[in-house]
Amino acid sequence: MQLATIFLGFVIFGFSENIKGPAIPRIQFDFMLNESQLGTLLSLNALGYLIACSFTAYLTRLWGIKWVTVTAFASMAASGIFIFFAHNYPLFSASYFLMYIGNGMLEIGLAILSARIFVKNTGTMMNLTHGFYGLSSTVAPLIATGLMKVTINGYTLDWRGMYLVMLLLSIVPIIFALFSTFPGDDIQHDERVPFKALLKDRVIWLMVLILSFGVVSELAVGGWLVNFLEKAYNWDTVSASGMLSAFFLCFALARLFLGALTDRIGFTLSLILFSGFSALCTFAAILGGESLAFLFAAAGIGIAMIYPTVMAFIAKRYPKGSDTAITFTVTMMGLGSVIGNYVIGGVIELVKSIFGAETQLGLLRGLQAGYGFIGLCAALSAVSGLILYIYLFKRKEII
Repeated sequence: MQLATIFLGFVIFGFSENIKGPAIPRIQFDFMLNESQLGTLLSLNALGYLIACSFTAYLTRLWGIKWVTVTAFASMAASGIFIFFAHNYPLFSASYFLMYIGNGMLEIGLAILSARIFVKNTGTMMNLTHGFYGLSSTVAPLIATGLMKVTINGYTLDWRGMYLVMLLLSIVPIIFALFSTFPGDDIQHDERVPFKALLKDRVIWLMVLILSFGVVSELAVGGWLVNFLEKAYNWDTVSASGMLSAFFLCFALARLFLGALTDRIGFTLSLILFSGFSALCTFAAILGGESLAFLFAAAGIGIAMIYPTVMAFIAKRYPKGSDTAITFTVTMMGLGSVIGNYVIGGVIELVKSIFGAETQLGLLRGLQAGYGFIGLCAALSAVSGLILYIYLFKRKEII
């Protein structure tokens, strides 16, 4: 029951995060948003995710991980209903915000539960469970594209109906969670790593940088790749969504089959190599033009490994303080996501204005610059990993 809750949880998480790719151009059209406003919308919703991360650890100690997980799934299902009935921008923004509250609670809950359960072969198991996120992310854009065209009794679901159907799937893992028992809630507070001691640890701050840059690069693909391909290269929605699915296929396969490699070569070295690979693929895809667009998908191989490897690292370094360490790291990462989405939208608008805001060249250069920022984040994740490696090597604490 525990494993079913974790695996299904990551499936639902992947759906909720990545069905937005095909929907965003239509949301943008319906509410008449420019790229900067779109970036602001994504940033505000990432703020909801950030807020949820900040209070979930407290709720976990108060209620236990079981009821926090159930609450997360329930809020996501409710947000799907609200999004369906949101026909004005304020209500839509509030509904989308609620979905990200659920996402944040779910991510912290699943990370804490995984850290408690997987005490052996941690890297392998962390990547395997997160691989289910990758699998659902792979099919999410295609399912979303298909559902938006479904007509029932003369009514086309469009993006609102698609969100309703996909988010109501959250009811399924609620059933498994209700019949599960969860370990670790009996750990006494005086056995946990003090929060002040955690803040003084340079390693946790370097992990924050690695995870923040890595996750901004990862999540931005779901929000911007379809938009990039449709507007820069005039791809149709099906083809663009197919490339996003290819990204998540690479993403999922990497987590399913390369997790054991992180246990073998070490978590710290893995973070450097995989984030660096993602950065190289992204820059090559942008500079190579449409003929090298497949490298956008290949970048998923590298960036997929960052989050679960960081979680495995934390579980090993802070065995009795993983709840606090995970919450702190992911909360700070959420702050980076808020800033990242805002910067991407701002960069696109700035470069468009330089090359001609109303011209095709201006749009192309703006989108290339915005997507270049995604590659830059992956590169900065690799650099942060290198600094961490040097620091731990000197102290003989490499994990």
